[in-house]
Amino acid sequence: MKCCLSVYLEPTLMTQLTDLAKRKKQSMSFVAETAIVSFLTPDESDRREAAIARRLDLLTRQAERLERDLMVSVEAMALFIRYWLTVTPSIPEEFQAAAQAQGRDRFASFLQMLGRRLATGTKVFQEIAADVSFDSSVPKPSQK
Repeated sequence: MKCCLSVYLEPTLMTQLTDLAKRKKQSMSFVAETAIVSFLTPDESDRREAAIARRLDLLTRQAERLERDLMVSVEAMALFIRYWLTVTPSIPEEFQAAAQAQGRDRFASFLQMLGRRLATGTKVFQEIAADVSFDSSVPKPSQK
């Protein structure tokens, strides 16, 4: 069962509705109902726009996580460098060649370990999160 609706139209719009109904050989009610249904039903461009908006939201969240991870990495690196520079004494001239050779060996070992970790997919961030969640007995810096 259909409901009745009274609508006031501008004269030019009424003329267009009448002409279209005559050309399509349909009633003006049918043409108006079809136009209203078309207006209320989301078309392909609306669905595409909604999908793009969802994808952009996902990309934004991923970029924010990447930015956070990068900031953690930069801060950790800066803290390590500050600590290393603070506690590492200068090497006398006569021992620098041996220290450089040892440094090259350690760096080669570091690169091998890095390659293995990248190959396995294990992330230090995951280990840190697991360590922090399991070790709740250690007081946080703000707690004393």
